[in-house]
Amino acid sequence: MITINHRLRTVSEFIKPGKLADIGSDHAYLPIYAIQTNLISQAIAGEVIKGPFEAAKKNVREYALSNQIDVRLGDGLEVIKHNEQLDNITICGMGGPLIAKILKEGQQKLKSNPRLILQSNIQTQNLRTLLQDIQYQIIDERIMEEKGHIYEIVVAEHQPKMFKYNEFELKFGPVLLENKNECFYNKWERELQALEKIKQQLNPDIHQHRYQEIETEIEMIKEVLTNENQ
Repeated sequence: MITINHRLRTVSEFIKPGKLADIGSDHAYLPIYAIQTNLISQAIAGEVIKGPFEAAKKNVREYALSNQIDVRLGDGLEVIKHNEQLDNITICGMGGPLIAKILKEGQQKLKSNPRLILQSNIQTQNLRTLLQDIQYQIIDERIMEEKGHIYEIVVAEHQPKMFKYNEFELKFGPVLLENKNECFYNKWERELQALEKIKQQLNPDIHQHRYQEIETEIEMIKEVLTNENQ
């Protein structure tokens, strides 16, 4: 049985039965684990760089799963064939803007309306905005810390009906706002301190626009940290 870290185990909790495409598969750890624990029956492990692609193939062979995990070389959702039926797509270990870019560029590969399970390292707001644009509604979120790094996991399902997140939901997460935990407070208190430092270094007359942006962001964070109902 393969051993995976707490971050990927948490991601695996949201995988539905059926078929998974794991994009940027990092040695195919997640697909191997998901097959071994009977979460799914088939998987695609996608890699854009030759080295990790070869490492993923080697791991899949070593665990004798070549008939269930198809390791493919390609950029983002390019590894998914047209009209390929998928139940889940996972994209982990990247920044929110990069995950959003991958989904936007590969939007035509989402025809089977798979569940999206996305683990962002930074700037998750970009990702939530894109999900709204492509009619994917956030059904769950997690925020967690591992080895000093804070990660956010966003789980979304296709929703053809119109919905719109407000600026707080996009920035902080609609589900995370309802379930603020210690990690949530730690993340945004750190962010607040960093913004306060930047603000002190700016001249409000010279950097007027940026200064105003930071002031607005600081006020939003303070409101969320102090308001139990926000």
